[in-house]
Amino acid sequence: MATLFRNIGELFTNDPAWGDRFGILQDAAVEFDAGVITWVGSDTDAAQRTPSEVVDCTGNAVIPGFVDSHTHLVFAGDRSAEFEARMAGEKYTAGGINSTVTATRSATDSELRELLAVRVQEMKSQGTSTVEIKTGYGLTVEHEVRLARIAREFTDDVTFLGAHVVPSDFDGSADDYVDLVCGEMLDAVAPYAKWIDVFCETGAFTEEQSERILDAGRRAGLLPRIHGAQLGPSGAVALAVSRGAVSIDHGTFLTDADIELLAGSTTGVTLLPGAEFSTRQPYPDARRLLDAGVTVALATNCNPGSSFTSSMPFCIALAVREMGMTPAEALWSATAGGARALGRDDVGRIAVGAKAHLVELAAPNHVHLAYRPGVNLVHRTTF
Repeated sequence: MATLFRNIGELFTNDPAWGDRFGILQDAAVEFDAGVITWVGSDTDAAQRTPSEVVDCTGNAVIPGFVDSHTHLVFAGDRSAEFEARMAGEKYTAGGINSTVTATRSATDSELRELLAVRVQEMKSQGTSTVEIKTGYGLTVEHEVRLARIAREFTDDVTFLGAHVVPSDFDGSADDYVDLVCGEMLDAVAPYAKWIDVFCETGAFTEEQSERILDAGRRAGLLPRIHGAQLGPSGAVALAVSRGAVSIDHGTFLTDADIELLAGSTTGVTLLPGAEFSTRQPYPDARRLLDAGVTVALATNCNPGSSFTSSMPFCIALAVREMGMTPAEALWSATAGGARALGRDDVGRIAVGAKAHLVELAAPNHVHLAYRPGVNLVHRTTF
């Protein structure tokens, strides 16, 4: 039951076989069957195909589904008052996380599952086909396990973030909490998770504690990633590179030495402009990273405290307006870049053998994603 999309005005493939890493084709067509792309080419050549169904895209652009590689979607509660205070001049810290922990622990599994389903559907309606989901709002063995289990119902890319902050019940005994994260908590959560993450930052976990946590995760078979350099320069980049982390996420405050280290490694940077928008911190300089040859991903960081947005197009618009990216670079980072940050090559691109995660835009080209900020341009999806 093959389906053929024809009369595509612009097809943004992310396939270098078409000339460069963006692989942009004009007057194109794409065919898929059983959820997998089976053919890509010109609309003229599409006349030779014999699909079961033909869809006329009427000159619209088609892009890969967005790959949101950094989210904190399993939570309960509301922190709008915290956002209001920041807009009035209060400085952002990570301290509000514990209020979300309290609300999340109080919610039932059914309540959390329903909240998560709504958020995932909201993302899909805006073109996101693939999402990573972190734990981190339970911070006990019991609650971290249930967050991981519920997240696994929605994605295979579950990240264990028991090391989000030191919970209030461990005030003054951070090392004891690290022992718990590296031991009983990790053992219980690992069957549901693919990744391990740690918030390596002043007010959260030290570099030494972060190293212990990442190493314990690797021994348990989880792949490392790290929150770092969000609130100030730190040794998080060196730690990420030394542990072979696929990504360091945030990277708001990167030094020249950090960028040089990243450029010579396999570790990329996942930029989260929704956080800068919501906290009024300076935006990271994506142009500096790209010019140095660092792989850059874009993600929403959807969470109740510092970036309560589910919109990848909004993050693309911010990256273009505030971070020095071209529209094509921003779209690549929100699709192929996100896929790389999840160690995947089956999503984030339109090529034979990849998943048929297609987004038809109500627009003639990808530039409209930044040109028309705040407008949901998704006309049709295949996921």
